[in-house]
Amino acid sequence: MARPLNVEKRSELLEQVVQYLQLHGLAQMSLSPLAQAIGTSKRMLLYYFGSRENLLAQVWAARHPDAQALFDDVDDTDGLRRAASALWEAITVGEQSGPVRLLLELLSLATTDPDQYGSLATESIEALVNPIEAAFLRLGHQPRQAQAGATLLVSGLRGLCQDRLVTQETARTDAAARQLIESVVTVAG
Repeated sequence: MARPLNVEKRSELLEQVVQYLQLHGLAQMSLSPLAQAIGTSKRMLLYYFGSRENLLAQVWAARHPDAQALFDDVDDTDGLRRAASALWEAITVGEQSGPVRLLLELLSLATTDPDQYGSLATESIEALVNPIEAAFLRLGHQPRQAQAGATLLVSGLRGLCQDRLVTQETARTDAAARQLIESVVTVAG
């Protein structure tokens, strides 16, 4: 009979993996050096997460901005503006500012290695776009318009976030984010 997973140990390992990946990135991630760095074994990582790919999926699931929670109650343009601003804050100065670096790296890796990273990157994008698209639909937009508006918001904020990480120009990127949000909200109104 298989031993049940120790949920606390799994959670602890996942947190250590997130911290490691935020410092070292995804590109050269190998389970053996990762395990050694966080004080466990490759066998234990496989026991708790099944595979490297599943471990990456769990890292993303544990740390991605919760767009569903941010946009679930949006029922007017003011709510859309507040939710979009909260998303920008979460990915730049909030608790998601570290993990968003992993997302940006994941998306970049997916363009050059779609077999390994493509499905996780697609799921990551959909986890952000879909709740925002649903908010646009609640505001009365047609499905194609809702999808385009959500895509514009997510892709625009993600690009500005990457710009900010590279240039460290907070005032400029904050101003651009406010302008992007206002443009999207105006179209939604």
